[in-house]
Amino acid sequence: MKASIYSDKRFPIGEIDRRIYGSFVEHLGRAVYGGIYDPDHPCADDMGFRTDVIDLVKKLGVPVVRYPGGNFVSGYRWEDGTGKQEERPRQLELAWQTIEPNTVGIDEFQEWTKRAETELMLAVNLGTRGVEDAKNFIEYCNFPGGTQYSDLRRKNGFEKPFGVKYWCLGNEMDGPWQIGHKTAQEYGRLAAETAKVMKLVDPSIELVVCGSSNSEMKTFISWEETVLDHTYEYVDYISLHNYYGNRDNNTEEYLACSLDMDQFIKTVVAICDVVKHRKRSTKTMYLSFDEWNVWFHSNEQDKKIEKWTVAPPQLEDIYNLEDALVVGCLLITLLRHADRVKMACLAQLVNVIAPIMTETGGRSWVQTIFYPFMHTSQFGRGVSLQTVVKCDTYETDKYGNAPYVEAITIANEESRELTVFAVNRSLDDEVELDIDITGYGELEIIEHIIMNSDDLKAYNTADNPNRVMPETKTPSDEIILPKHSWNVIRYKY
Repeated sequence: MKASIYSDKRFPIGEIDRRIYGSFVEHLGRAVYGGIYDPDHPCADDMGFRTDVIDLVKKLGVPVVRYPGGNFVSGYRWEDGTGKQEERPRQLELAWQTIEPNTVGIDEFQEWTKRAETELMLAVNLGTRGVEDAKNFIEYCNFPGGTQYSDLRRKNGFEKPFGVKYWCLGNEMDGPWQIGHKTAQEYGRLAAETAKVMKLVDPSIELVVCGSSNSEMKTFISWEETVLDHTYEYVDYISLHNYYGNRDNNTEEYLACSLDMDQFIKTVVAICDVVKHRKRSTKTMYLSFDEWNVWFHSNEQDKKIEKWTVAPPQLEDIYNLEDALVVGCLLITLLRHADRVKMACLAQLVNVIAPIMTETGGRSWVQTIFYPFMHTSQFGRGVSLQTVVKCDTYETDKYGNAPYVEAITIANEESRELTVFAVNRSLDDEVELDIDITGYGELEIIEHIIMNSDDLKAYNTADNPNRVMPETKTPSDEIILPKHSWNVIRYKY
């Protein structure tokens, strides 16, 4: 099979915001306890954080981490995670039906983000709480001192403010599963008033308002319109969430699911622009795709987990090669919308639907999805270029015609490098790829990274952590994309 890719320096999509490679740590399963925090582990530092996990997070190059949820946040009392650890209350955690010991809270997690060389993105509880608690929370985090909550932070040992810049106004408030679920009208009003108060405390912050929990919600589109009607002047981003899975074991269909993400983004952009023009505004609303991933493997096993325990092994999807190809396609889709998607969070980071896995007290390893995320985070910096792909297509029931090759070209002026990320969706044929990039002079190929396997269901384990991993091919002008493969093709100009 043959395919061609065309890109031109004169037709950029937009500057890629580094925050598009964000992630997410929720108080769910073993994400925190046994994941990032494991004080009895041989690799634990002075605060109980696993340094082996921190090293893997650094390798991913994650610039921002959303915390503490997720569904968890809608019943969370932030102050329970402050002060002396031995005095903190154990609480019923209703969203995931566990016990939350509050051993780790904002006091600890803001320090973890520094050690992991990332930034904090906090969510406030707009489920069971509201304006006043959001005001208190940001005062605790960001106000210098001389007030009740800023002085409480100082009493707890943190003289300087945490300086948290990014804040989410609740989580998935359109979802009937959400604690404190609200209608669009109820949430829009509450989010607007919360936003105004938070920016009075700290005008420098950036706020994310809740969009739809996924594109299949019955209220999708009407929710966005109503919420933005209330909040457009006060917020900076609207969120999108979506998860994908191969529940029917139809790999060709599954590999095309990024077409759904593409349409979701286009629709939300259109809604934002309709509201913008209706309000006669000059402000552009940006998108935060702050929950996205593959999630379906663990659904049945989670039904067997005992309720009301601390840090049970929830949502521990084990990812195979076809999942990595899907994640690669989803990353390409986010890069294709770099002009409007300015933040995104792979959900989540450790153990819970995650690229990094650990044994509590034991080993750590990376899953297949780690690699396409790492590659795009490393080489997907700069400007995203409009990329035309000419190739054969195949028909799917859910998504229509899907191209066999999904690709995007990235130009990095600082390093004078061009990178093409490409997925070959074909289950049977390799692709002979012709790459035509205009405007950068003579190109020298420096690297072709390939990840594939004869077994689409192959995955990594603690015992066999390198079962599926990328290999670097000797550079050649002839570009061959193996069947069902993830590819990174790098040039100097």
